[in-house]
Amino acid sequence: MGLLSDALGRVQPSATVGITQLARQMRQAGKDVIALSAGEPDFDTPRNVRDAAIAAINRGETHYTDVDGIAELKAAVAAKFRRDNGLDVSADDCFVATGGKQIIFNALMATLNPGDEVIVPVPYWVSYPEIVRLAGADPVFAEASQETGFKLSPAALEKAISARTKWLILGSPSNPSGAAYSADELKGLAEVLLRHPHVHILTDDIYEVLVYDGLEFATIAQVEPGLMPRTLTMNGVSKSHAMTGWRIGYCTGPREILKAMVKLQGQSTTNPPSISQWAAVEALNGPQEFLAEWRDVFQKRRDYVVGRLRACAGLECLLPEGAFYAFPSCKGLIGKTSAAGRPLATDDDVVMALLEENGVALVHGSAFGLPGHFRISYAASDADLEKAMDRIEVFCGGVR
Repeated sequence: MGLLSDALGRVQPSATVGITQLARQMRQAGKDVIALSAGEPDFDTPRNVRDAAIAAINRGETHYTDVDGIAELKAAVAAKFRRDNGLDVSADDCFVATGGKQIIFNALMATLNPGDEVIVPVPYWVSYPEIVRLAGADPVFAEASQETGFKLSPAALEKAISARTKWLILGSPSNPSGAAYSADELKGLAEVLLRHPHVHILTDDIYEVLVYDGLEFATIAQVEPGLMPRTLTMNGVSKSHAMTGWRIGYCTGPREILKAMVKLQGQSTTNPPSISQWAAVEALNGPQEFLAEWRDVFQKRRDYVVGRLRACAGLECLLPEGAFYAFPSCKGLIGKTSAAGRPLATDDDVVMALLEENGVALVHGSAFGLPGHFRISYAASDADLEKAMDRIEVFCGGVR
């Protein structure tokens, strides 16, 4: 009898975490490495949010809270969903967890059984299929390739649905591609889902505030209110307010599912961090004007990075509509050899050669289910982005 569980054996380690840790170790060893592998804003948490956390500490808000969050935060979450997304919900329809990932984990672990299927559009965030597998269910991959703008088409969704389908996971803007669905595109998917009442929808809206070129963010329960009774809408403050380390995610959805998630969370982490919750109250209720400035900075970085990538030999890159990632094709490099003589048989080879030979850490597209690409995060300083793009251009130019 082995020590480790069969469930854990079904799960792969996070590629993004692995590459980022490797880059960190290389820097600690004295190597010059620019890490563009992590998905984290490089801004500080806004001052008013930090001050709210300090005030909470000084008030003694350091004890256990309700498992699914303090009343003040759930009220702020409900107000945010009403204000920004047109969802008619109350605090009783909301749930708070230790990060957006725990929302997804709780929802899937609380609802999936062996034999159930979850539709995961490709490319996907690395954790989606692994959480599905950990819950004993089966991910069903519906490809949304570069030819479709990395977006799931209604026809591909229809084809992926079976009698065993329990969930569709839909992230917009997407990690890793930056693709963002318009309201009209979501309506097309909603029309399919309305024909299949056994399918629930989990929308990952964590990058909601980062959409560019005047695109108006939309979420599927907003576009088609008829889907609200079976939609879990997830969000958080990690990307919107540069609060990745504070670990606060939130959602709204059917109360039956929320009740099950409370039961699960009560036997795992219990409540989210109390101080972080009070900081999140201020983040959601306080001034939001800074978001426009942050969005402008990210859009300028996007334009710079995509322009430089398109000028590199062997790379093609679509213009992301949101988030802070680009997902270029590196198929033009595969089958060739790097300047240092390393064979480039896969996208993983390309990424590792670029790290070892030129000191830039990226994540291979295979980790997101779409070989022949890599993900680059432009949530970094302008200086680091310029140096990284210079190195990528040199690397691509040396491939033969």
